Amino acid sequence: MLQLDQLKIAIVGLGYVGLPLAVEFGKKVVTVGLDIHEKRIEALKAGNDHTLETSSEELKQATYLSYTTDIQDIRDCNFYIVTVPTPIDEYKQPDLTPLIKASNSIGQILKKGDVVVYESTVYPGATEEVCIPILEKVSGLRYNQDFFAGYSPERINPGDKEHRVTNILKITSGSTPEIADYVDAVYNLIIKAGTHQATSIKVAEAAKVIENTQRDVNIALINELALIFNKMGIDTEEVLQAAGTKWNFLPFRPGLVGGHCIGVDPYYLTHKAQAIGYHPEIILAGRRLNDSMGAYVVTQLVKTMVKKRIQVEEAKVLVLGLSFKENCPDVRNTKIIDIVNELKEYHIDVDVYDPWVEPSEVQHEYGIDVISSPKKNYYDAVVMAVAHQQFKILNRADIANMAKENFVLYDLKYVMDKQDVDIRL
Repeated sequence: MLQLDQLKIAIVGLGYVGLPLAVEFGKKVVTVGLDIHEKRIEALKAGNDHTLETSSEELKQATYLSYTTDIQDIRDCNFYIVTVPTPIDEYKQPDLTPLIKASNSIGQILKKGDVVVYESTVYPGATEEVCIPILEKVSGLRYNQDFFAGYSPERINPGDKEHRVTNILKITSGSTPEIADYVDAVYNLIIKAGTHQATSIKVAEAAKVIENTQRDVNIALINELALIFNKMGIDTEEVLQAAGTKWNFLPFRPGLVGGHCIGVDPYYLTHKAQAIGYHPEIILAGRRLNDSMGAYVVTQLVKTMVKKRIQVEEAKVLVLGLSFKENCPDVRNTKIIDIVNELKEYHIDVDVYDPWVEPSEVQHEYGIDVISSPKKNYYDAVVMAVAHQQFKILNRADIANMAKENFVLYDLKYVMDKQDVDIRL
C-alpha cells in the first residue's frame, strides 16, 4: 500500500474542475497538471487562468505544482485524478470520448500499485464498465491486483467564490476497502469540509448524477408553473415569494437550465436506465420542458412586440449575457444560445453582449460574434438573459438609452423592478 509521504499526484484535465484541485494539492504534495491544450498550459505557466476559478496569487502559492501537455511527464506519478469533460452528443446521448482517451493515455504509463481516481460525472457503473477495461487492456495490468481505482465526484460550482473545492464536502470511494480508505485520506489532505466515504464506486457515481437530476426536475416544475401562471395573468415571482414564506418551501426559480452539469447529467442517468430496460418518465419530462424554455421565451417576446406594434421581421434585439450563469465566463451548454437561434428563425437581427465571455471561444463554440458594447438608440427589444453584476445595476433608463423609443424589455432573471419591464418569465 502506498503511503501518503510517497504521494505524487497527476491531474488529467485542467479545466474548471481540474485546475482548482491541482492548485490545492500543489500546495501540499508534488503535483503535475496535464492538459492537451498547449495554450492552456502556456497561460497557466504565465500565471493566468481564463476560467477565473483561480487567481494569479493562488497559482503562485501552489509551489509543488507543474504543468505539461506530455503524458510522459506524469509517468512517475502514482495517484492519477481524471477531471475531463463528460458532455452529451447531438442526440443527447453520453459522449465518453474524453474519458476514453484519458483512460487510454493513463494506461500507457500505468504501473503496479498505482491508483486512478475519476471525478468526471458519469452514469452508475461507467468507471468499472468503460474505463477500467481500457486501463487493463492498454497497461496489461490487472484491476485490483496490480492497480486500483476510485471515484470522487466533482462538486465545483463555476463562478462561486464562496463554495470552493476545499470547503465543499467531498464524496470518496475506492475499488477495495483499503483503497477506499487511502483515496479518502488523500482528499482529506486538502478538503477542509471533510469527506463522505461511499460504500462503492457505483454508489458514488449515482450520488453525483442524482444531485443535478434533482435540481433539474425541481426547476422544470417551477418552469411549468410559470407557463401556467403566465397564461392566467399571474406574476410568477410574486407567487413564489408568497409561497416561500412557508419554512419548507424550496426556493427554486424559473429559467433556462444550461451549463455542463444540470442540463447534461440527467441524460447520463436516463441513458443507463434505458439500457437496463427502464424508461424514466419524470426525469425526461423535466428535461423536455427545460430544453423548450428558450423557444417559449422568444414566443413571449415576439407576442409582446406585436402588441406594441413593433415589426418583428428584421427587428433589432439585444441579448444581455451569454454565459450559462452569472459572473462566470463559462459558455458550455449555455441555453441563451437557444434564444439567439430562435430569434434568428424570425429573421431578427440579434446582438449579444457579455463582458464576461471570451469572444474567440464563443465564435469557436457557436459561430457568433459577441459585440464589444451595445449600440445607442438602436434596439427594438432587449432581453436581460444573465444576471451579471454589470447588468444588475442597470435601470430602465439605462436600457432605454440602448433602445428605440418604442421597445420591449424582457427580464429573465428578475434583475429589475416589475414596473420597469414589459415581460418577466
